[in-house]
Amino acid sequence: MKGPEPLPARVDPARVHALIVGVEAYDAGPAWDLPGPARDAVRFHRMLRDSGVSDDRLRLHLAPLAPYTPDVPYAPADQATLRRALVRELPTAQGEILWVWWGGHGVLDRDGRLRLFCEDATTADKLSIDLDSALARYAGDAVPALTRQLWIVDACETFEEVLGFREPLPPDALPVGRPNLAHQQTVLRAAGRGRAAANDPARGTGLFSDVLLGLLSDRAAVLPELPDPEELFPAVRTRIAALRDAGRTLQHPEIRLQSPERTEVLPPAGQPAAPRQASPLQRAVEALLAYPLMGDPAERQTVVGALAPRDVGMLARHTKARTDIANILTGLARRRPEALWELFDAVVSVDDDPDLGQELAQALREFEATGRRPRDQK
Repeated sequence: MKGPEPLPARVDPARVHALIVGVEAYDAGPAWDLPGPARDAVRFHRMLRDSGVSDDRLRLHLAPLAPYTPDVPYAPADQATLRRALVRELPTAQGEILWVWWGGHGVLDRDGRLRLFCEDATTADKLSIDLDSALARYAGDAVPALTRQLWIVDACETFEEVLGFREPLPPDALPVGRPNLAHQQTVLRAAGRGRAAANDPARGTGLFSDVLLGLLSDRAAVLPELPDPEELFPAVRTRIAALRDAGRTLQHPEIRLQSPERTEVLPPAGQPAAPRQASPLQRAVEALLAYPLMGDPAERQTVVGALAPRDVGMLARHTKARTDIANILTGLARRRPEALWELFDAVVSVDDDPDLGQELAQALREFEATGRRPRDQK
């Protein structure tokens, strides 16, 4: 009689390192409070420690929000400390596997790069780590070891333009060496381009983080080995889809595989790669362009003329319809989000097509959500 299949050989925990970050409190003040990421980071830290990885290989950086008090030692999560860990400390580590876990506020800057805010970020000085430059650094000769990596990022990817920052985020990339063919890098991002990552402040967890922690707990027998992304990610997408259907989030997680053999965004198992979903801004622009009147400069001006003068005076206008509509949407959202619905009223008062109106309303709800920073979004 054939016995049970043996478990796969476990990686030596001494060959594993992790950078674990959870930022709940920011120098920007209570408006940025985000209960959950520090708690999720401690859960992940405990999971790797229980799998045999020693504390000296687990770099835990937290900014917890009172009254939560972590029961493990941790380092701060300010920009200087995190930059030092990424640029000076981890690159010299001897080992094979790198786990990176990051939870907190994030934003897509105007160059499309994901910026992860640090605990010392303020509204006037938005200190952050440029994730894309960190990934590039860890995919080249600047990091000789740690050739198998999994980066898990639970943060919003809302467009900087939609949030209406007074000044653009300044460039702040990490130094990058020469790329090579030694590294395999899997990057799992919670939100999807242009979208918010939902948080559950009552339970003190990110929805995406909670899903990941549950799935990793189911695979605890093989930790600290990295999970098979092509087996893990379909389960992630299925659970997040259920949360979307329940109206708890709009996010669409994304996974990217990069190795000498392949670089691609992974579709769900057994399905062809789907085209990238339109961002909330793109969907809102398309919903307005579906109205013939919005393609005509004179009729479009009639609609804009129905808005409050205090809002119209702040809009950057353009002769091209698509660019003009994008400017109108972002300008209204930045100045006074409720003006988006005054725009809706002005459009449907001229063309009351019910199907077009329903799509425009749904698109504006989604677009409006990306510009808010309530306690349940990152």
